[in-house]
Amino acid sequence: MDGLEESYGAFLCERREEILGRISSAASRSGRSAAEVLPIAVSKTVSAREVLLARRAGWRAFGENRPQELSRKLAALEGEPECADVRFDMIGNLQKNKINQVIGRVTLIHSISSAHLAEAVSTRCEARGIVADVLLETNVSGEGSKSGFSPEELVAAADGVVALPGIRVLGLMTMAPAGDADAARRTFCGLRELAEGLRARTGLPLQTLSCGMSDDFEIAVEEGSTLVRLGRCVFDQGYALR
Repeated sequence: MDGLEESYGAFLCERREEILGRISSAASRSGRSAAEVLPIAVSKTVSAREVLLARRAGWRAFGENRPQELSRKLAALEGEPECADVRFDMIGNLQKNKINQVIGRVTLIHSISSAHLAEAVSTRCEARGIVADVLLETNVSGEGSKSGFSPEELVAAADGVVALPGIRVLGLMTMAPAGDADAARRTFCGLRELAEGLRARTGLPLQTLSCGMSDDFEIAVEEGSTLVRLGRCVFDQGYALR
């Protein structure tokens, strides 16, 4: 390891400890345990080498938003003993023609954004004899720029989606409006309340709530998030945690 890599590795370790400390404090504020929250290092903008350094710093779960990049990372890290226990999730928009590049290769698909996509994933998984763990992406904030079920659409579609073979619905995912802490809190609270209603309706645990990113993950943890998706605050040395 050269000097630059050593310095970057030290940064990754120090930043991870700071992030974990903030998650722990946020969980405590809401009467939760930090053990209930899995931080995912969003590796979509970094190299496989940086993922390896992050694994050495203690990160185990990573998130990708493009199937092609997922494939490149998996190929580059194949055979690395340190990465034998690494988990990759698909967190970005999933096009139907890319489904086969993802199923069977990731631990969790966060971005099932419509009943049609759920049906397509179900069909592909059934054909391969596998079951994919998924989250239903929900546009709680109602922003036109964001994809996903509206809360009303999700309630209407829930029974049909959870009954599909080949997929197992573990919970919900959302993204909050950028740069607005109050709106973020309303969004995350709304996701939690939506999950509570769907639990009663479907009988499923729906324990997984994927929400919170670099700028708002502490709010998300306070509001019940179990997966926080962290990119810049993990990998970018110029990013200052607020």
